[in-house]
Amino acid sequence: MLEVFKTTSSKLLLLLTIIVVSWLQYQFWNGEGGYFPHQALMERIQEEADKNEEVKESNRILAAEVYDLKNGAEAIEEHARLDLGLIKPHETFVQMSTISTQYQPIYIDSTADQDLRNNEDDDPAPEFQQ
Repeated sequence: MLEVFKTTSSKLLLLLTIIVVSWLQYQFWNGEGGYFPHQALMERIQEEADKNEEVKESNRILAAEVYDLKNGAEAIEEHARLDLGLIKPHETFVQMSTISTQYQPIYIDSTADQDLRNNEDDDPAPEFQQ
């Protein structure tokens, strides 16, 4: 078998075959429309499809809100109560605190001589001397 590649033309033909096969392999794996660019494109398509699903869900929620606002008084009342803080006559407004359970209240002795709210000993804004 090695006797076949003793002539120069056989060696050139082998070299040319290796170059063509290498170029074809490169085109298959990395060329335009090759395996790796195709995989990257498929990943981008999947990401865009996921984003589209999220946007469709958001649009569905917004469309339902618009429908409720156009066709029902309950949605308008809920919006006025939650977002604008409006209450009906003869209602009592109760606001729930969002302070965590780790909150430690500060107790101030009301019989103390010192007024903590207006301490005149501390100068809040020192003046610049020239």
